[in-house]
Amino acid sequence: MSEIDESVTAELTRLRESIDNIDAAVVHMLAERFKCTQQVGVLKAKHELPPADPARESRQIARLRELAESAKLDPAFAEKLLNFIIAEVIRHHETIADGAQR
Repeated sequence: MSEIDESVTAELTRLRESIDNIDAAVVHMLAERFKCTQQVGVLKAKHELPPADPARESRQIARLRELAESAKLDPAFAEKLLNFIIAEVIRHHETIADGAQR
């Protein structure tokens, strides 16, 4: 394999550092989102509301698809990501509800 030019290595390092920073921001934003959804789960459990809200989820998916399109991100990818997050939120809400019933 041939040696990589120093300028290419420097640019690759710069880009990867940006990616690392973005990944950290994504993790922190998800943590904040889950803090909020935990509070929603507690409120739902307290008032005996179901863990899932299909109408809200549908609205959120449509909204996220629009945001993805305007950001030049594949809307199908954005929907898959949100569905994954929603599934985790529902799982948390079910756990909270189970704990509230005891």
